[in-house]
Amino acid sequence: MNRTILVFSFAALAVFGQRQQGQGQRQQGEQQQQTPPAAPGGAPPAAAGAAQFPAPPAVEKLSKTQHTANIHGQQIAYTATAGTLVLKREDDRPRASIFFIAYTRDGVTDKTKRPVTFTFNGGPGSSSVWLHMGALGPKRVIMGDPEGRQPAPPYQLVDNEDSPLAYTDLVFIDPVSTGFSRNAPGENPAQFHGLDGDLESVSDFIRLWTTRFERWSSPKYLAGESYGTTRAAGLSSTLIQRHGMYLNGITLISSILNFATARFDVGNDLPYILFLPTYTATAWYHKKLPADLQGDLQKAVNEARRFALNEYSVALMKGDKITAKEKTDAARQVARLTGLSQKYVESSNLRIQIQRFTKELLRDQRRTVGRYDSRIEGIDLDAAGERSEYDPSYSVVQGAYTAMFNDYVRGQLKWESDLPYEILTGRVQPWNYGRFTNSYVNVAEGLRSAMTQNPALKVLIANGYYDLATPFFATEYTVNHMGLDPALQNNVSLTYCEAGHMLYTRKSCLESLGKSMATFYGAGK
Repeated sequence: MNRTILVFSFAALAVFGQRQQGQGQRQQGEQQQQTPPAAPGGAPPAAAGAAQFPAPPAVEKLSKTQHTANIHGQQIAYTATAGTLVLKREDDRPRASIFFIAYTRDGVTDKTKRPVTFTFNGGPGSSSVWLHMGALGPKRVIMGDPEGRQPAPPYQLVDNEDSPLAYTDLVFIDPVSTGFSRNAPGENPAQFHGLDGDLESVSDFIRLWTTRFERWSSPKYLAGESYGTTRAAGLSSTLIQRHGMYLNGITLISSILNFATARFDVGNDLPYILFLPTYTATAWYHKKLPADLQGDLQKAVNEARRFALNEYSVALMKGDKITAKEKTDAARQVARLTGLSQKYVESSNLRIQIQRFTKELLRDQRRTVGRYDSRIEGIDLDAAGERSEYDPSYSVVQGAYTAMFNDYVRGQLKWESDLPYEILTGRVQPWNYGRFTNSYVNVAEGLRSAMTQNPALKVLIANGYYDLATPFFATEYTVNHMGLDPALQNNVSLTYCEAGHMLYTRKSCLESLGKSMATFYGAGK
């Protein structure tokens, strides 16, 4: 496993709860029971189905526009295609209309040497707007300053000098019910609102787009963020199984593949261990650590790693059998590494949940810290509460990205629609985790299987030190527990930056991400 230490920054979309998965299955079952009697061929009567599950007509249309942008020091001409493709059954009945925006570099004559990257965000329920307008697209939203602070309206777009469009074409995908993507009239949208249904529909879109635009001979990559990394890892094997499609590489930004690493459930001590180094990095940023740790972030983080893997793990494993002295010693060290008081740690039974940490760290200043980016501070009405009222790091990006995308897609890409563009929607809830019901989602095994079947597949994982949604130490744990054969372990590279979940909102981290991806794509050829 290669590790490259970079310097990055800030927040995006993270994973909605898995706790509603049983409810999701119940609701889906109830919806299926309410479906009118099937007509010949298994379809519900058209009129009844359309009335029960109304949606805009599922039609295909494209809007092509020509542009130039200054990327990696050169003026690049490209074609932007905003459009919809309709997923259909083999009897030609439409299932869903999926919206996408593709960027293809002009003047390319040999498509076998020009990669294409399919990219998406997470949620579940997120459109692809964050990676599109923040990290990978040819235009990006200007933040309030180079550190990624909140900009004031009106907002602005500029050329994204670090866009990978210089060396790969890009296809941004909005899964069904996000962005402008919708189920077809009469089609139950719940079929797409789950781990497996999502993987099937997105993989079918990738196959269809690849066929329509004649890219089967091109090198193929995926890029996902947050739950989008869950989707990307799942797609690595789903694409092989459903379509025989082998990938060259996958970029995972702010990764979560094993949900056991992030679920603070009773009896699951793993997240307390794996979040600790991010707590330490956060306390370091806010100057809450003792003097001997405050001078060097790497020293502080490495001490937290060592303690988490050793004394802290042992203390939590002992449970109620831990002695009073052992508990006091462990509490003292947790307090030292988190900036919290020893009394608070002891009262929490050595186990600090994320919601408590974001509220407690700066309580004496009547401030909270962000979940997506723990550098960002918030203000609650009630400083004595148990949880933060909102995530200030999401507020930093929500308004600017929403306004700029809606202006850009209609103004520059000439896409005409009165539909609301669903940036981050609850319409997909409850999300159905299907085969992982009553267990933790873990798609790392699917990724291992794909890498074993396709030894040419490389994976780049970008991490932010201040990301409390998908902590870097949890990603390290997941990679170290994939069971990859030693011959394949160097196919996975991890990079790090002093940023949060949407690490690219910090300008220096966007630059570092661009450099690491350029190297990664060069290695994948």
